[in-house]
Amino acid sequence: MRTKATLFSLLLLMVFATSSFALEGQQPEAIAEKMAFKLVRGVTNTATSIVEVPKQSYLMVRDRGGIGYVVGPLKGVGMAFYRLLTGLTETVFFAVPQPGYYDPMITPEFVWEGWEEKRVEPRGQSEAQPVPAKGE
Repeated sequence: MRTKATLFSLLLLMVFATSSFALEGQQPEAIAEKMAFKLVRGVTNTATSIVEVPKQSYLMVRDRGGIGYVVGPLKGVGMAFYRLLTGLTETVFFAVPQPGYYDPMITPEFVWEGWEEKRVEPRGQSEAQPVPAKGE
């Protein structure tokens, strides 16, 4: 039993020691700023996750037409749940520099981003058709 406790404590020491050596070259102000932004992003995504339902409904109707009235709310509920979980994760683990280096866990970063026009190909075409030039 004593050997297991010793091995476990050495393993913990190695895990925490390697991460502290990796952060030595970073400026403390930059780290604190990124941690604070990750915390704010997590709280914001947790609070605004329900907005995914009308957003996805609108986007699906805009991009896919009538079928979007059925698929949009379903996709919105799924995305709201996903944004809620990622927001909670970023809120709880805001001090951990994962994924990447305090990068966002979800794209787009906030619910109010990502409303740009999407290009959806018509269902009947399998490949792109050439566009005739003016004058032809």
